[in-house]
Amino acid sequence: MPSDDFTSDAATWSPIDTGAWYEAREATALLRDVLLAAGLAEDLPYLRADVNAFGHGFVELGRTSPAAAKRLAALIALGLSDGRPLRSIDNEND
Repeated sequence: MPSDDFTSDAATWSPIDTGAWYEAREATALLRDVLLAAGLAEDLPYLRADVNAFGHGFVELGRTSPAAAKRLAALIALGLSDGRPLRSIDNEND
């Protein structure tokens, strides 16, 4: 019969007891705030923080539309440039 004082059992383990989950949640909140400011909050409905079975935290972006992915790519490209778009993603004829 198992000892009553053993609390590290998998049945009692919770992801919110780990720092990895809180780190993933903080990163998710930061990304959520930027997506809200960029008008992309509705385009990434599956955004969430999680932790896997090994206790590693991660941020899941989920699925999005091609238009939202292009908008996100343009924002990332703008952030990597000196303020000028690297190329137009909306108009592929540029």
